[in-house]
Amino acid sequence: MKKLISTLLIALVGGAASIGLYKLAGFDKKEIVFNEVMGSPSSLTRFGSGNLADFTTVAEKANPAVVHIKATFGVTRTSTDQRRQPQSLEDLFDLFGGGGGSPFGDRGVPQQGAGSGVIIGNDGYIVTNNHVVDNAEEVEVTLYDNRSYKGTIIGTDPSTDLALVKINEKDLPTLAFANSDAVKVGEWVMAVGNPFNLTSTVTAGIVSAKGRNINILRNKDNSAIESFIQTDAAVNPGNSGGALVNMNGDLVGINTAIASQTGSFAGYSFAVPANLVKKVTEDLKKFGTVQRGFLGIIIRNLDSKLAKELDLNISEGIYVDSLVANGSAAVAGVKSQDVITRVDGTPVKTVPELQELVGRHRPGDVVTLMLVRDGKEREIKVTLKTRDGSTEVAKKTSQGALDVLGIEVEKVSDKESKQLDIQGGVKVTAINRGKISKFTDMKEGFIITRIGNKVIKNPQDVNKALEGVKGGIMIEGIYPDGEMQYYAFGMD
Repeated sequence: MKKLISTLLIALVGGAASIGLYKLAGFDKKEIVFNEVMGSPSSLTRFGSGNLADFTTVAEKANPAVVHIKATFGVTRTSTDQRRQPQSLEDLFDLFGGGGGSPFGDRGVPQQGAGSGVIIGNDGYIVTNNHVVDNAEEVEVTLYDNRSYKGTIIGTDPSTDLALVKINEKDLPTLAFANSDAVKVGEWVMAVGNPFNLTSTVTAGIVSAKGRNINILRNKDNSAIESFIQTDAAVNPGNSGGALVNMNGDLVGINTAIASQTGSFAGYSFAVPANLVKKVTEDLKKFGTVQRGFLGIIIRNLDSKLAKELDLNISEGIYVDSLVANGSAAVAGVKSQDVITRVDGTPVKTVPELQELVGRHRPGDVVTLMLVRDGKEREIKVTLKTRDGSTEVAKKTSQGALDVLGIEVEKVSDKESKQLDIQGGVKVTAINRGKISKFTDMKEGFIITRIGNKVIKNPQDVNKALEGVKGGIMIEGIYPDGEMQYYAFGMD
């Protein structure tokens, strides 16, 4: 793994480390207004003397709608044997050649990170990257005209590395959403952001490729969607969450990552496509969480080698290896060895392209698949379901106390309960940033059996036990090796 990373480092380009949790404040509940441009993204390309592309008008339009975001995180206590995957730039700092320390200095003081954001609602809604603001205790948003505001994190989506932030202001300049499907390889684009805290910086380049999967977004349920627009516009730390615009000055993507051996720009940058950004931010605004439907299939790219092995008469598309029992695709009649070639009329040649197109839909939506079976094309309509088989969209079921604690838990198995002679409990499966990492040395695998005087048997019990609690609390539990442990800290 280290050899691979040293050869080609895929780095998040925001300057934010995630430590702590920002408590959501009240905000205006009015519907967010999205501007959308569905025409050709290069229809207004302007040329100056010598027929060279003129970016001045583009910059004048885009700069006012791109903001500077500073995120403040609390103090973190670490444990040398706490085994978990990197969660942010701070965790990845060793890979940047930092010698094992934090890029933000002493852990004994609050830490800060910086990134960018794009105003997409004139009433204060801003899209940025999840890794810029994830679990921040405070978010400060500075506009192009230097006005500063406290930002509220409305919602985040690690699966696409996007987040929605709100400031209390009206009549703000916005960027319209372009149709990212219409973006063409070789087309001029401009990146707008705040690299290295150099505010309102623009760089230009071309679209180098589309539908790129760089395996940077990893999550436990394998729901990450990576179908990046690749460009050679210079993007550096601090550009994360900033705008990638076309020659109309319309938003075609949110700058998210770079491929580099050093952590600085080396010719390759990646942006989340605008069509996916639009859907995710609408979900975060309306539901508080992203509504995602799944086909329920195991797939891989079809190429000439696989086509020859399977005696197929096509060499492009998405090959269906297998299906999830009672999943969306299986119920609709999709079969293993089918080759999907279109989704809602749009050609798909790679798995990332398919994931992006499906990822724009919610549970209950119907997508039309064109597939090839036994050498013949056929069309199948699939009603998308959630992973648990539902077609209903749902409001966010807030983790509440779990978010504040900064932990992920699951109900302990009956087998382990019996082995440890306990009456149930919840096992800590991940420790992120929050009260637990800040004030204790708790390790993953710890089983919480009691909070205060309340017995804990499932994740819901954690929320109930801490509901409305002020002041100090005591968490009691046991490690898998039988060691009993108590952790005490304040909730205020």
